[in-house]
Amino acid sequence: MNLFSKKGTSKHKIIGWFWITFMGYVSISSFWIKELKEGQYSWIHPLSIITILSLIFSTIVIKFRYIKIHSFLMIGTYIGLCIAGIFTLLPGRFISNYLGF
Repeated sequence: MNLFSKKGTSKHKIIGWFWITFMGYVSISSFWIKELKEGQYSWIHPLSIITILSLIFSTIVIKFRYIKIHSFLMIGTYIGLCIAGIFTLLPGRFISNYLGF
């Protein structure tokens, strides 16, 4: 919704802060998921670090009015979320097994 709505409005900022909060929570909580490699970190954890850094940098750059960089980083977090969602539904993964795929 925020990608297509008018930018800079209070609605855009509120939705953006919710996005940052929830994406930050999911990214940080992923460090407690270690079942993929029997107690070790896996390929998902570097992606979580990239997401956390993108959220931090996008917040910093918008304060200095670097709108294109902010937009690039926010769209990147959305694309990353979509890719991660696709991978969770692949056959043999926990969610696909749970849903019966």
